[in-house]
Amino acid sequence: MNRPLVDIFEYNLWANRTLLEACRDAPEAALRAEVPAISGTVQSLWTHTIGGEQTFILRTQGRHHEGELHRLSPWPGFDEAARLAEETGRALVAIARDLDGDETADLAFHGKVFRFPVHFFLTHAAEHGMEHRTEIKVALKTLGFETPDLDAWSYAATKGYGAELPPA
Repeated sequence: MNRPLVDIFEYNLWANRTLLEACRDAPEAALRAEVPAISGTVQSLWTHTIGGEQTFILRTQGRHHEGELHRLSPWPGFDEAARLAEETGRALVAIARDLDGDETADLAFHGKVFRFPVHFFLTHAAEHGMEHRTEIKVALKTLGFETPDLDAWSYAATKGYGAELPPA
């Protein structure tokens, strides 16, 4: 098992859970508001982020475009978004846990086939999630709402990392 890679995706799952729960308190109008310099509404960013995770999972298997959520998908509501984020988050953790580092995936695109290392899709998933969670936090803060601390130190506290040692 690649423990550091698994931890990155356990963080990803924790961050999605934490921010989705924080968003439940915002009124519907705020979740649909357009905020300058943000690439979409909070709702569209969530469908895009969760749909991205669905896509990255499929791509690790050499598949894509099988009905994943995307930026223009209708908002499924918080319960369904949380269920999907949990499902995709757990799947990414499992992929990270089982990855030996040398697997590849071949993807067809516009009549051609392209080969990628599977770990690239995990790299993309991690970056993509951080980028859009940051946008969601900025949008909420701009609209006057408090947002949770998604820093790795907060995650570490939930995992029990950094326990104080007794004096030597």
